[in-house]
Amino acid sequence: MTRKRRPSSTPRRKRMGRKARLAHARSTGWGSRYRGKNIVEGYRRRFGVDAQCAIRELRLLGVEVPAEQEAAIRTTLSAGAGLRSRGNPPEGQGFQTEPDASFAFIAGHTSGGAPYGVTWEEWEEFLAGDKETTEP
Repeated sequence: MTRKRRPSSTPRRKRMGRKARLAHARSTGWGSRYRGKNIVEGYRRRFGVDAQCAIRELRLLGVEVPAEQEAAIRTTLSAGAGLRSRGNPPEGQGFQTEPDASFAFIAGHTSGGAPYGVTWEEWEEFLAGDKETTEP
């Protein structure tokens, strides 16, 4: 006995690959029928792709994308790229990884932005203890 498959809740047009999206857009005449103000945004929302992919696919369909609109999208994407990185905090927010007056080594920062690590006093104690154990 086979299990019944539950239909996907995501619309088919958003699950399509590039070939299928292009074929669907051509067959329905999507580019020529679009009446909105922003064709890139309309394509992006309709097919569930990002803005760069929408621009690329609209060009493949033969639709002219205004240069100003493409430039605005590219600057928006490049400005937001630094905010999405998870590893390091954004520059210019007062975070330090170099030694300063209170820390010899900064291991990281708390979620609130406070640094934590080894203070200069702890570092000097560590070095003094290390000298005592290595002397004969």
